Amino acid sequence: MRKLFLTLWGLGCCLSLWGQNKLSLQQGWDFHFAYDVRQKLSNPVINVPHTWNAGEVAAGKMDYTRTAAIYKKTLPLDSAWKDKRLFLYFEGVNSVADVFIDQQWVGNHKGGYTAFCFEITPFIKAGKNPLITVQVSNEHRLDVLPLTGDFNVYGGIHRPVWLLIKEKNCISPLDFASSGVYVTQYNVSEKTADVFVKTKLSLIDPSRKTEVRTSILDAQGKTVAQRKDPAGLEQKFTLEKPHLWNARQDPYLYRVKTELLVDGQGVESQTEPLGIRSIRVDANEGFFLNGKKLDLHGFGYHEDVSGKGSAYEPVDYLKDMDLVMESGATSVRLTHYPHGKSWYELSDEKGLILWSEIPLVGPGGYTGMGYIKSKALEDHARQVMQELIRQHYNHPSICFWGLFNELKLDYDDPVPFLKELNQLVKTEDSTRITTCASFLDRDTFNEVSDVIAWNKYYGWYGGSFEQIGSWADQTHRAYPAKPIAVSEYGAGASIRHHQENLQPVEPTGRFHPEEWQTAYHEKNWEELRKRPFIWGKYVWVLADFGSSIRTEGDQDALNDKGLVTYDRNVRKDAFYFYKANWNTAPMLYLAERRNVLRQQSVTTVKVFTTLKEAELWVNGVSQGRQKADDLHRMSWPGIQLKPGKNRILVKSGSLEDTGEWYLKSPVPLR
Repeated sequence: MRKLFLTLWGLGCCLSLWGQNKLSLQQGWDFHFAYDVRQKLSNPVINVPHTWNAGEVAAGKMDYTRTAAIYKKTLPLDSAWKDKRLFLYFEGVNSVADVFIDQQWVGNHKGGYTAFCFEITPFIKAGKNPLITVQVSNEHRLDVLPLTGDFNVYGGIHRPVWLLIKEKNCISPLDFASSGVYVTQYNVSEKTADVFVKTKLSLIDPSRKTEVRTSILDAQGKTVAQRKDPAGLEQKFTLEKPHLWNARQDPYLYRVKTELLVDGQGVESQTEPLGIRSIRVDANEGFFLNGKKLDLHGFGYHEDVSGKGSAYEPVDYLKDMDLVMESGATSVRLTHYPHGKSWYELSDEKGLILWSEIPLVGPGGYTGMGYIKSKALEDHARQVMQELIRQHYNHPSICFWGLFNELKLDYDDPVPFLKELNQLVKTEDSTRITTCASFLDRDTFNEVSDVIAWNKYYGWYGGSFEQIGSWADQTHRAYPAKPIAVSEYGAGASIRHHQENLQPVEPTGRFHPEEWQTAYHEKNWEELRKRPFIWGKYVWVLADFGSSIRTEGDQDALNDKGLVTYDRNVRKDAFYFYKANWNTAPMLYLAERRNVLRQQSVTTVKVFTTLKEAELWVNGVSQGRQKADDLHRMSWPGIQLKPGKNRILVKSGSLEDTGEWYLKSPVPLR
């Protein structure tokens, strides 16, 4: 599957991924910034996905490039397309795109994280290869989300581009750039499940007999149900004893194949995933999947990696998914915008529970506005929400639609619009749960969505670690009927900063020791795991990411709260703490391994493990065996180090882990 995923992405030939010809347009775009209007430019040729400011995180730029640029590519026409309809499909252009064919304006799209599609058939001239021009802007605007945020808005065609070649009567790609096929499930149990399939068509020649044949295939490709109906009818199926999609334990997927028949001949087919499952949230007991409680724990996740920004390639999605799966996470919150379609597909296959949201993002602890009472902005928010839902409607991994993150109340009151937005979501999709992420300790947003979550940083932005527990208890008592979650909790850490004695850290300062982040997560998790009424627990964040406003830690323009470094090369100690708590497979990890230069001759050695006990050796001498506590930790206090190099070995059966620590020799008295 991994090899197929990587191969299909980059093919420049006609594919049939959606049952119609689909031509990759990833290769060979001329690129220049829009301000450069000189004749005969020597433009670089780039491939998409692409962004023009991925490298500015490393440069520490607060005023990162928010401008406009132009991409151009000649489309070689095929004579076989003479009587076909042609569509340009963009998976994501950040943030505003204007598309032209041979200098003729085709259309405009606002929003950098959702797909859009334009039909270009009327613009094609016989015998001429058309020139595609895309003008892209990531400039700050008050009518395009996000208005603010603690993350970078990378500019460019940062997701793939395709040419769709379709028949005159076809399954429509123009319904908010969705697949045109919507699969809805009701009344799900182990005994039966009702499945409804709605197909939206684009018919140039309605006089021809048009039918839709839909088949439900099991994981082996066997047809388990099929029916054929006149176009325009919603098709209903009832499956007996369905094989349920059961998250990581058993992410079983059916496939729904929809075929368009014109005068009895198949002209197009579309295949969609179907994971049959039921979901609900209880205010006292948390999240339930298929009638059984499932503990939702995982990460917030930004689509941002060193050297590429948001211009993800398949290898980047796969690497991040491998990290999530290794950690033992059951859920991921896709912050703070819709992510690339590959992530949703991988999540379906791996069995992750997703929270997906729109970029209605407030300033949180910073200045600025996340919402203004503007028709243009509200229209844009509605548009992005509809695009998010319709484009990803069929993914069983998505269980939560998110309305906003960290809106404040110092500008226009957002609550009336949020209630309207929630109703829009329910109209679009009544089968999933709406939520939001607040950071205000009040009930302002409690009636906006089905459930609610809070971003809490006790022990980082003030307070003490254990306060997360008392806050949760107080909130649950205050709103006993409202299901609550923790949408963010975390602390910064540099793998180059260390402390031997735990001391409070200044978040805006330059010193972000890894040991403080680890201690933060140990205590926060200890408190959160004891409270079953918390329906979701989301670490902030999976990996470090670009944030131009940050001037802290060991690098400007970087939010270092990730449990993995920005380049994905190093898992921090806290990552292994969660791996030990969220998994059962054998593992043994020596903590504080990067604190190699020691000042103190007496120390404590700490290990994270899923094993019951292990033995510690220092410089070849056994220090005895220890048993793991209920947080999967082992500690050996009072370990004496010698001046110079000390070899640390922890071992249990065939598993072992090692490190070398250097104790500075004491300076002799004069």
